Amino acid sequence: MHLRPLAIALLALSIPSLAAVARAADPVPPAAHRAVYDLTLETNRGDLNGATGTMAYEVTDACDGWATRQRLELTLTNREGQDVEMISDYATWESKDGLSMRFRMRQTTDTAVTEQAEGEAKLESLGGAGSIHYTVPEARDVAMPKGTLFPMAHTEAILKAAAEGKKFIGLPIFDGTGDKGAQDSSVSIINWNAGGTPAPDPVLAALASGRVRIAFFDRVKPASNDKPLGSPDYEVGMKYWANGVADDLHMDFSEFVMQGKLKEFKLQPPHC
Repeated sequence: MHLRPLAIALLALSIPSLAAVARAADPVPPAAHRAVYDLTLETNRGDLNGATGTMAYEVTDACDGWATRQRLELTLTNREGQDVEMISDYATWESKDGLSMRFRMRQTTDTAVTEQAEGEAKLESLGGAGSIHYTVPEARDVAMPKGTLFPMAHTEAILKAAAEGKKFIGLPIFDGTGDKGAQDSSVSIINWNAGGTPAPDPVLAALASGRVRIAFFDRVKPASNDKPLGSPDYEVGMKYWANGVADDLHMDFSEFVMQGKLKEFKLQPPHC
C-alpha cells in the first residue's frame, strides 16, 4: 500500500465553453491553507474489519516557493480484531517557477519504518526533462522524462485546465512519495461549474469547483507487483475548488477505499 499526497493535478483536453473561457481569463491563485480531514472506510476489498484515520494537509506560501506538508494516520483493524497503526509523513518545497523541488517522505507501520524517500529534483526547463537525486533510501540519480511536473505545478495545471473546460489528459509526474522516480498519471474532470455549490466554508462557496479523479501508473512494472499490467498503482477522487482546496476525498489503495471529509479549514498568510 502506498500513501500519496493530494497536491496532484494534470492538464486536460476538450473544447472550452464561452463561460469557461471567461473564467479562465481571471484565474484564482492557489490558496495557502491548512486542512484536516476525517477518514472512514468506504469500501473493503480485503481482510479488514475496519479502518479510521485523519489527514492534515498544509500549504505555505514561502515567497519564491510552496512548502507543503501532509501527515496521514490510519488505524486498520484486521479480521482478528488487531489494530495496525500506519503513519505517512510527507513534506516538500517546490519553487514557484516549477523547476526544482526538495522532498521527504517517511512511512511507518506500528512504529517500524516501512518506506522512506528523500532528496531533490530539478528540471532543465518547463516541459523539459530532468533528474532526481535521492539521498534516502540510498544515494542515486534517476532521470525524469520530458513534461514531468511537480505537485504544485500539477495543481495549478489542473485548475487552469478545468477553467478552460478541458476533461482528460495524461502526463508524467514526480511527487517524491517513493523511490521509483516519475510516474504516469491520468485525470478526469467532470461537472466543473462557475460557483455557488454547497461548500464547507464560505470562502469556497463562490468559487468554481468540480469533481476530479486521478490515477497513477508505474512507468516500469515492478517484478514484485502482482497487479495486472495497466492497473493504476493508486487512485484518488475529490471535489476541487478553483483555489486548490479539496474535500470529499476517495482514496483507493486497491485493498480498500477511504473517504475523507473536511473537518477543519483555515487560510494561511504568506510567509515572506
